[in-house]
Amino acid sequence: MSEQTLTRFRKRRKGTETRILHFAFQDLLPPGQTLALSLGTRTLSLLCDGKMVLDQQFSINELRVLEPILQAFPHYCPYEVLLASLSSAPVTASSIARCRQRLLEAQGSQRWQQELRPLRRALSSVRSKLHHFGLEISNVRERGCSLTCLTYAGDMAQREVV
Repeated sequence: MSEQTLTRFRKRRKGTETRILHFAFQDLLPPGQTLALSLGTRTLSLLCDGKMVLDQQFSINELRVLEPILQAFPHYCPYEVLLASLSSAPVTASSIARCRQRLLEAQGSQRWQQELRPLRRALSSVRSKLHHFGLEISNVRERGCSLTCLTYAGDMAQREVV
């Protein structure tokens, strides 16, 4: 199971709120390591014992698909949630239902790949950036995507932080 906390910081200059999500994926990251996703700066950072050791910045579309995948761990994130994240902000139950209906119709009329094209494009670049963290996004056939580890469990204890 993942441990997840939400931290809020207020920026006084512009009066906006920056949210930082922290993820301690016990099954994916070595002990003492956590991921911090800053929604304001669109940056994912790897923290080791509280110190930043690695970070990657994401585009808006990349962030829109990355956040729900991280939130869904250890389960998969359904395609309709990912498509709703790309097409509407904020994501609502009705936007997810509309995307689910679009996908059901696409399955029946052989347009499945066409409907998923924008999502596949965003996932491709997210995958390459997550590889720096030793993480991967796996497809769950006709269901969604899940976060996995690039290294085997035995190698995880030996993995060094760059």
